[in-house]
Amino acid sequence: MTSPTCPSPDVLLARLARGLGLAPPPAHPPGEEYLHELSRRSGLRDHDLLLIAGLPLPEGALDLEGTAGIWVPSLVQHALSLAPADRRRLRERVRATAGQPRPARSLERPPAAPGPAGFGSLLVYMLALRNLGPSAVASAMYLVSDVCRAASTIRRIRDGVTELDAELLRGFAAVLGVPVSVLAALTGVSAPAPDDGLSPDVAEAAELVWEVRHFTEPDVRELVEWAEELGRD
Repeated sequence: MTSPTCPSPDVLLARLARGLGLAPPPAHPPGEEYLHELSRRSGLRDHDLLLIAGLPLPEGALDLEGTAGIWVPSLVQHALSLAPADRRRLRERVRATAGQPRPARSLERPPAAPGPAGFGSLLVYMLALRNLGPSAVASAMYLVSDVCRAASTIRRIRDGVTELDAELLRGFAAVLGVPVSVLAALTGVSAPAPDDGLSPDVAEAAELVWEVRHFTEPDVRELVEWAEELGRD
């Protein structure tokens, strides 16, 4: 069964706003202040909301090194196993790395979502903006939500071949770092019950994924090795 096509951006924003107790935007495209408020209430990033609204992404959003994303699930796995103090040290190192000048490189952009413009392709593209391809999405999803799906399933979701369900919605919400109720409001897929929200560990893992999205492969591999050493101490 194929996934249903997404409604227009103004309908999507109105759905999301109603789910968050906000009035729909008075006009389309919405203003920057309105999108920031949606971001604050939902936990979605400004980039995610620009995708939902059908608006251009800011310059640099696609400055991604695809081979680096392959290592991100390993970084998440090690980070989740660290004691709180060591996890703080890791985050400090991530922020120090993020503050360094980016090297000149050929941009490797996430692919345009193929097939029908469905909810699955929208969610997979949001994760592509975090430098997670289908294999990395599948691995990260299992680590933070215990939702086990193959990379081939993520591709079928992206291509509109496989529909979203409550369990997949929970998995996507965990990797994105938002309550599953937010994605339920956006997609119309019923949220799993009960929805207990994000644990602090999962929220922190999603933040880590976001912070390293522009890192090079050597950067991420070095962080993986460093986190592994922290875990041995």
